[in-house]
Amino acid sequence: MAIQHKRLGRHGVMVSNLCLGTMNFGWKTDEKESFRIMDRALELGINFFDTADVYGKGNGPGEQGDTELLLGRWFGQGGGRRDAVVLATKVYNPVERKENRREVNTDGRTLSAYKIRKHAEGSLTRLRTDHIDLYQMHHIDRDCAWDELWQAFSQLGNQGKIVYTGSSNFAGWDIATACQEASKRGLMGLSSEQSIYHLNNRMIELEVIPACQHYGLGLIPWSPLAGGLLGGILKTEKSGRRLDESAQKDIAKHRPKLEKYEALCAQLGEEPSAVALAWLLAQPAVTAPIIGPRTVKQLEDSIRATEITLDAETLKKLDEIFPGPGGVAPNAYSW
Repeated sequence: MAIQHKRLGRHGVMVSNLCLGTMNFGWKTDEKESFRIMDRALELGINFFDTADVYGKGNGPGEQGDTELLLGRWFGQGGGRRDAVVLATKVYNPVERKENRREVNTDGRTLSAYKIRKHAEGSLTRLRTDHIDLYQMHHIDRDCAWDELWQAFSQLGNQGKIVYTGSSNFAGWDIATACQEASKRGLMGLSSEQSIYHLNNRMIELEVIPACQHYGLGLIPWSPLAGGLLGGILKTEKSGRRLDESAQKDIAKHRPKLEKYEALCAQLGEEPSAVALAWLLAQPAVTAPIIGPRTVKQLEDSIRATEITLDAETLKKLDEIFPGPGGVAPNAYSW
Protein backbone atom coordinates (compact mmCIF):
# COMPACT_ATOMS: atom_id res chain seq x y z
CA MET A 1 0.00 0.00 0.00
CA ALA A 2 1.23 3.50 -0.77
CA ILE A 3 -0.69 5.85 1.49
CA GLN A 4 1.55 8.84 2.17
CA HIS A 5 1.24 11.67 4.64
CA LYS A 6 1.80 15.29 3.81
CA ARG A 7 1.26 18.71 5.31
CA LEU A 8 -2.09 20.43 4.93
CA GLY A 9 -0.87 23.21 2.65
CA ARG A 10 1.72 25.28 4.53
CA HIS A 11 0.44 24.08 7.92
CA GLY A 12 2.25 21.63 10.13
CA VAL A 13 -0.37 18.91 10.57
CA MET A 14 0.31 15.73 8.60
CA VAL A 15 -2.66 14.11 6.85
CA SER A 16 -3.02 11.09 4.58
CA ASN A 17 -3.15 11.73 0.85
CA LEU A 18 -6.63 10.20 0.73
CA CYS A 19 -9.36 11.62 2.96
CA LEU A 20 -12.14 9.33 4.18
CA GLY A 21 -15.50 10.93 3.46
CA THR A 22 -18.33 9.75 5.71
CA MET A 23 -21.43 11.13 3.99
CA ASN A 24 -22.73 7.62 3.23
CA PHE A 25 -22.34 6.35 6.80
CA GLY A 26 -25.56 5.45 8.56
CA TRP A 27 -27.47 5.92 5.31
CA LYS A 28 -26.17 3.95 2.34
CA THR A 29 -23.80 2.08 4.66
CA ASP A 30 -25.05 0.65 7.94
CA GLU A 31 -23.28 1.27 11.23
CA LYS A 32 -21.50 -2.08 11.39
CA GLU A 33 -19.95 -1.68 7.94
CA SER A 34 -19.17 2.00 8.62
CA PHE A 35 -17.21 0.96 11.72
CA ARG A 36 -15.35 -1.67 9.68
CA ILE A 37 -14.48 0.91 7.02
CA MET A 38 -13.09 3.35 9.59
CA ASP A 39 -11.08 0.67 11.37
CA ARG A 40 -9.67 -0.55 8.07
CA ALA A 41 -8.87 3.01 7.00
CA LEU A 42 -6.67 3.45 10.06
CA GLU A 43 -4.96 0.12 9.34
CA LEU A 44 -4.22 1.32 5.81
CA GLY A 45 -2.72 4.59 7.07
CA ILE A 46 -5.66 6.91 6.33
CA ASN A 47 -5.83 9.33 9.26
CA PHE A 48 -7.88 12.15 7.67
CA PHE A 49 -11.67 11.84 8.13
CA ASP A 50 -14.23 14.33 6.82
CA THR A 51 -17.86 14.77 7.87
CA ALA A 52 -20.43 17.55 8.31
CA ASP A 53 -23.03 18.50 10.88
CA VAL A 54 -25.77 18.18 8.23
CA TYR A 55 -24.96 14.62 7.13
CA GLY A 56 -27.53 11.97 8.03
CA LYS A 57 -29.97 9.45 6.59
CA GLY A 58 -30.67 11.14 3.31
CA ASN A 59 -29.94 14.49 4.97
CA GLY A 60 -33.67 14.95 5.56
CA PRO A 61 -35.36 16.98 8.30
CA GLY A 62 -34.79 15.47 11.71
CA GLU A 63 -31.95 13.32 10.42
CA GLN A 64 -29.07 15.78 10.13
CA GLY A 65 -26.28 15.03 12.56
CA ASP A 66 -26.79 11.27 12.47
CA THR A 67 -23.43 10.73 10.75
CA GLU A 68 -21.61 12.72 13.45
CA LEU A 69 -23.45 10.63 16.06
CA LEU A 70 -22.24 7.46 14.34
CA LEU A 71 -18.65 8.72 14.33
CA GLY A 72 -19.04 9.58 18.01
CA ARG A 73 -20.07 6.01 18.80
CA TRP A 74 -17.06 4.74 16.85
CA PHE A 75 -14.72 7.07 18.75
CA GLY A 76 -16.44 5.97 21.97
CA GLN A 77 -15.10 2.44 21.52
CA GLY A 78 -11.71 3.78 22.56
CA GLY A 79 -8.57 2.04 21.44
CA GLY A 80 -6.93 5.35 20.53
CA ARG A 81 -9.35 5.95 17.67
CA ARG A 82 -9.89 9.65 18.31
CA ASP A 83 -6.20 10.45 18.74
CA ALA A 84 -5.41 8.61 15.49
CA VAL A 85 -7.73 10.80 13.41
CA VAL A 86 -7.40 14.32 12.01
CA LEU A 87 -11.11 15.11 12.21
CA ALA A 88 -12.82 17.61 9.90
CA THR A 89 -16.44 18.72 10.04
CA LYS A 90 -18.44 21.68 8.74
CA VAL A 91 -20.87 24.49 9.58
CA TYR A 92 -23.29 26.45 7.36
CA ASN A 93 -26.44 24.44 6.68
CA PRO A 94 -29.32 24.34 9.18
CA VAL A 95 -29.31 21.28 11.42
CA GLU A 96 -32.80 20.30 12.56
CA ARG A 97 -32.74 17.44 15.02
CA LYS A 98 -35.86 15.47 15.86
CA GLU A 99 -35.72 16.57 19.48
CA ASN A 100 -35.60 20.23 18.43
CA ARG A 101 -38.32 20.08 15.81
CA ARG A 102 -40.65 22.38 17.79
CA GLU A 103 -38.10 25.15 17.76
CA VAL A 104 -38.30 27.82 15.09
CA ASN A 105 -35.26 27.34 12.86
CA THR A 106 -33.93 30.79 12.06
CA ASP A 107 -30.34 30.10 11.05
CA GLY A 108 -30.98 28.79 7.52
CA ARG A 109 -28.07 28.43 5.11
CA THR A 110 -25.97 31.13 6.73
CA LEU A 111 -23.01 31.88 8.95
CA SER A 112 -22.93 33.99 12.11
CA ALA A 113 -21.03 34.08 15.37
CA TYR A 114 -24.12 32.72 17.10
CA LYS A 115 -24.47 29.84 14.66
CA ILE A 116 -20.78 28.96 14.57
CA ARG A 117 -20.67 28.68 18.39
CA LYS A 118 -23.97 26.77 18.60
CA HIS A 119 -23.17 24.33 15.81
CA ALA A 120 -19.63 23.73 17.04
CA GLU A 121 -21.00 22.75 20.45
CA GLY A 122 -23.54 20.45 18.77
CA SER A 123 -20.85 18.76 16.68
CA LEU A 124 -18.57 18.29 19.68
CA THR A 125 -21.37 16.62 21.60
CA ARG A 126 -22.38 14.32 18.76
CA LEU A 127 -18.78 13.41 17.94
CA ARG A 128 -17.96 12.74 21.62
CA THR A 129 -14.78 14.78 21.41
CA ASP A 130 -13.44 17.92 23.04
CA HIS A 131 -12.02 19.41 19.84
CA ILE A 132 -12.44 19.53 16.06
CA ASP A 133 -9.16 19.48 14.15
CA LEU A 134 -10.44 21.22 11.01
CA TYR A 135 -13.65 23.26 11.26
CA GLN A 136 -14.81 24.21 7.78
CA MET A 137 -17.30 26.75 6.49
CA HIS A 138 -19.45 24.56 4.24
CA HIS A 139 -20.19 27.49 1.95
CA ILE A 140 -19.52 31.22 1.70
CA ASP A 141 -21.90 33.71 3.34
CA ARG A 142 -20.97 37.06 1.82
CA ASP A 143 -23.56 38.90 3.92
CA CYS A 144 -21.80 38.10 7.20
CA ALA A 145 -18.84 40.37 8.03
CA TRP A 146 -15.41 38.85 8.45
CA ASP A 147 -15.07 40.78 11.72
CA GLU A 148 -17.81 38.57 13.11
CA LEU A 149 -16.64 35.33 11.50
CA TRP A 150 -13.00 35.56 12.51
CA GLN A 151 -13.93 36.60 16.04
CA ALA A 152 -16.11 33.49 16.35
CA PHE A 153 -13.50 31.08 14.97
CA SER A 154 -10.77 32.76 17.04
CA GLN A 155 -12.78 32.33 20.23
CA LEU A 156 -13.31 28.64 19.52
CA GLY A 157 -9.61 28.28 18.86
CA ASN A 158 -8.69 30.05 22.11
CA GLN A 159 -11.04 27.71 23.96
CA GLY A 160 -9.26 24.69 22.45
CA LYS A 161 -12.41 23.55 20.65
CA ILE A 162 -11.03 23.87 17.11
CA VAL A 163 -7.47 23.75 15.80
CA TYR A 164 -7.65 24.82 12.14
CA THR A 165 -10.28 26.70 10.14
CA GLY A 166 -11.10 25.73 6.57
CA SER A 167 -13.41 26.72 3.75
CA SER A 168 -15.50 24.78 1.26
CA ASN A 169 -17.02 25.92 -2.03
CA PHE A 170 -15.28 29.31 -1.84
CA ALA A 171 -14.42 31.35 -4.92
CA GLY A 172 -10.83 32.43 -5.37
CA TRP A 173 -11.61 35.99 -4.27
CA ASP A 174 -13.42 34.68 -1.18
CA ILE A 175 -10.27 32.79 -0.19
CA ALA A 176 -8.16 35.91 -0.75
CA THR A 177 -10.54 38.09 1.24
CA ALA A 178 -10.73 35.64 4.13
CA CYS A 179 -6.95 35.30 4.33
CA GLN A 180 -6.31 39.05 4.09
CA GLU A 181 -8.91 39.78 6.77
CA ALA A 182 -7.35 37.16 9.04
CA SER A 183 -3.87 38.55 8.45
CA LYS A 184 -5.01 42.04 9.49
CA ARG A 185 -6.09 40.54 12.82
CA GLY A 186 -2.90 38.54 13.33
CA LEU A 187 -4.75 35.25 12.82
CA MET A 188 -3.64 32.10 11.00
CA GLY A 189 -6.60 32.30 8.63
CA LEU A 190 -7.76 29.52 6.35
CA SER A 191 -5.85 26.25 6.34
CA SER A 192 -7.69 24.47 3.54
CA GLU A 193 -10.29 24.69 0.80
CA GLN A 194 -12.63 21.80 -0.02
CA SER A 195 -13.93 22.11 -3.56
CA ILE A 196 -15.41 20.02 -6.34
CA TYR A 197 -12.55 19.01 -8.62
CA HIS A 198 -12.18 16.14 -11.04
CA LEU A 199 -11.15 15.45 -14.64
CA ASN A 200 -14.51 16.56 -16.00
CA ASN A 201 -14.76 19.71 -13.85
CA ARG A 202 -11.53 21.71 -13.76
CA MET A 203 -12.93 25.23 -13.36
CA ILE A 204 -11.11 25.81 -10.07
CA GLU A 205 -7.82 25.81 -12.00
CA LEU A 206 -8.67 29.37 -13.07
CA GLU A 207 -8.61 31.09 -9.69
CA VAL A 208 -9.32 28.81 -6.71
CA ILE A 209 -6.18 26.72 -7.05
CA PRO A 210 -3.91 29.75 -7.60
CA ALA A 211 -5.45 31.36 -4.49
CA CYS A 212 -4.85 28.20 -2.46
CA GLN A 213 -1.23 28.05 -3.59
CA HIS A 214 -0.64 31.74 -2.94
CA TYR A 215 -2.01 31.62 0.60
CA GLY A 216 -0.71 28.14 1.45
CA LEU A 217 -4.03 26.31 1.74
CA GLY A 218 -4.36 22.57 1.40
CA LEU A 219 -6.79 21.56 -1.36
CA ILE A 220 -9.28 18.79 -0.58
CA PRO A 221 -11.24 17.82 -3.72
CA TRP A 222 -14.72 16.40 -3.27
CA SER A 223 -16.58 14.25 -5.81
CA PRO A 224 -13.31 13.04 -7.38
CA LEU A 225 -15.21 10.52 -9.53
CA ALA A 226 -17.87 13.01 -10.62
CA GLY A 227 -20.60 11.08 -8.86
CA GLY A 228 -19.55 7.82 -10.53
CA LEU A 229 -19.16 9.24 -14.04
CA LEU A 230 -15.39 8.57 -13.97
CA GLY A 231 -15.71 5.21 -12.25
CA GLY A 232 -16.29 3.07 -15.33
CA ILE A 233 -19.89 4.03 -15.93
CA LEU A 234 -19.95 2.77 -19.53
CA LYS A 235 -18.90 -0.66 -18.32
CA THR A 236 -21.74 -0.51 -15.81
CA GLU A 237 -24.14 0.45 -18.59
CA LYS A 238 -23.01 -2.48 -20.75
CA SER A 239 -23.46 -4.89 -17.84
CA GLY A 240 -27.19 -4.19 -17.94
CA ARG A 241 -27.25 -2.70 -14.47
CA ARG A 242 -29.96 -0.06 -14.25
CA LEU A 243 -28.71 3.52 -13.99
CA ASP A 244 -30.75 6.37 -12.60
CA GLU A 245 -32.01 9.18 -14.81
CA SER A 246 -29.24 11.56 -13.80
CA ALA A 247 -26.53 9.05 -14.72
CA GLN A 248 -28.19 8.37 -18.06
CA LYS A 249 -28.23 12.09 -18.86
CA ASP A 250 -24.56 12.40 -17.92
CA ILE A 251 -23.64 9.51 -20.19
CA ALA A 252 -25.59 11.01 -23.09
CA LYS A 253 -23.88 14.36 -22.58
CA HIS A 254 -20.32 13.07 -22.19
CA ARG A 255 -20.28 9.73 -24.05
CA PRO A 256 -17.50 10.59 -26.58
CA LYS A 257 -15.16 11.66 -23.77
CA LEU A 258 -16.08 8.69 -21.60
CA GLU A 259 -15.43 6.24 -24.45
CA LYS A 260 -11.94 7.65 -24.98
CA TYR A 261 -11.30 7.75 -21.23
CA GLU A 262 -12.32 4.19 -20.52
CA ALA A 263 -10.39 2.99 -23.55
CA LEU A 264 -7.26 4.73 -22.24
CA CYS A 265 -7.75 3.19 -18.80
CA ALA A 266 -8.06 -0.24 -20.44
CA GLN A 267 -4.76 0.36 -22.27
CA LEU A 268 -3.15 1.24 -18.94
CA GLY A 269 -4.63 -1.88 -17.36
CA GLU A 270 -6.19 0.18 -14.57
CA GLU A 271 -9.72 0.78 -13.35
CA PRO A 272 -11.14 4.19 -14.37
CA SER A 273 -11.81 5.10 -10.75
CA ALA A 274 -8.15 4.53 -9.85
CA VAL A 275 -6.94 6.61 -12.80
CA ALA A 276 -9.27 9.51 -11.89
CA LEU A 277 -7.93 9.53 -8.33
CA ALA A 278 -4.33 9.13 -9.52
CA TRP A 279 -4.76 12.18 -11.76
CA LEU A 280 -5.83 14.26 -8.76
CA LEU A 281 -2.92 12.97 -6.70
CA ALA A 282 -0.61 14.10 -9.51
CA GLN A 283 -1.82 17.71 -9.22
CA PRO A 284 0.69 19.71 -7.12
CA ALA A 285 -1.94 21.74 -5.25
CA VAL A 286 -3.95 18.71 -4.10
CA THR A 287 -3.54 17.50 -0.52
CA ALA A 288 -6.09 14.69 -0.37
CA PRO A 289 -9.10 13.80 -2.52
CA ILE A 290 -12.14 12.74 -0.51
CA ILE A 291 -13.19 9.15 -1.13
CA GLY A 292 -16.65 7.97 -0.09
CA PRO A 293 -16.55 4.16 0.11
CA ARG A 294 -19.75 2.30 0.95
CA THR A 295 -17.91 -0.98 1.63
CA VAL A 296 -14.51 -2.07 2.90
CA LYS A 297 -13.73 -3.43 -0.58
CA GLN A 298 -14.40 -0.03 -2.17
CA LEU A 299 -12.05 1.50 0.40
CA GLU A 300 -9.31 -1.00 -0.38
CA ASP A 301 -9.80 -0.56 -4.12
CA SER A 302 -9.26 3.19 -3.71
CA ILE A 303 -5.76 2.58 -2.38
CA ARG A 304 -4.67 1.44 -5.83
CA ALA A 305 -4.70 5.08 -6.98
CA THR A 306 -1.83 5.88 -4.59
CA GLU A 307 0.31 3.25 -6.29
CA ILE A 308 -0.17 4.58 -9.83
CA THR A 309 2.28 7.03 -11.38
CA LEU A 310 0.87 8.66 -14.49
CA ASP A 311 3.64 9.51 -16.94
CA ALA A 312 3.76 12.74 -18.95
CA GLU A 313 2.30 11.09 -22.05
CA THR A 314 -0.70 9.75 -20.13
CA LEU A 315 -1.29 13.09 -18.44
CA LYS A 316 -1.23 14.74 -21.85
CA LYS A 317 -3.79 12.27 -23.21
CA LEU A 318 -6.05 12.94 -20.22
CA ASP A 319 -5.75 16.68 -20.87
CA GLU A 320 -6.80 16.07 -24.46
CA ILE A 321 -9.86 14.07 -23.39
CA PHE A 322 -10.79 16.40 -20.53
CA PRO A 323 -9.34 19.84 -21.37
CA GLY A 324 -9.31 22.25 -18.48
CA PRO A 325 -10.08 25.96 -18.70
CA GLY A 326 -6.72 26.64 -20.32
CA GLY A 327 -4.63 27.46 -17.28
CA VAL A 328 -4.88 30.11 -14.61
CA ALA A 329 -6.69 33.42 -14.88
CA PRO A 330 -6.20 35.76 -16.65
CA ASN A 331 -3.73 33.90 -18.90
CA ALA A 332 -6.39 31.33 -19.77
CA TYR A 333 -8.51 33.89 -21.57
CA SER A 334 -6.29 36.92 -22.14
CA TRP A 335 -3.01 37.68 -23.86
